[in-house]
Amino acid sequence: MHSLTAAHRTLPLGSTVRVTNLKTGHSTVVRITDRGPFVEGRIVDLSMAAAKQADIWQAGVAQVRLEVLRLPVSSNSDGRWAVQIGAFQKERGADAIADRLTRRYKTAKVLRFSSPVGDWWVRVRVLKDDRKRAEEVARDTQTSEGKVFLVRLD
Repeated sequence: MHSLTAAHRTLPLGSTVRVTNLKTGHSTVVRITDRGPFVEGRIVDLSMAAAKQADIWQAGVAQVRLEVLRLPVSSNSDGRWAVQIGAFQKERGADAIADRLTRRYKTAKVLRFSSPVGDWWVRVRVLKDDRKRAEEVARDTQTSEGKVFLVRLD
């Protein structure tokens, strides 16, 4: 919360990016240390310190430009990938879709867990954490219970 960090769904953990508030021109350089945001239409979730530096803290959300400054590894097909579905307000909702996906994808590992803000998420770990397979699962998974996101695990 007090460090210059951010969450991104697909950039490798440890990446360094510049986030610029398009309205004010203020920017911050952050390290990707977490996954998210799991809200459709949002590309990055800044720590409080980073949001203050980029003049986004008061507004909470803003139109931003994200520039990748450094990647610790290749950002293409390398890495470990999964599909994440969330956020469910009740554990029952996460359980129901996790059970359904477990029956559908026999070679995938389906996990359910609570988020830091109390919602429940479901993550589908495909065989060998393969990106192409995760993309297929994300494309083929349709649910009214939560939004479907492709996420990088490393």
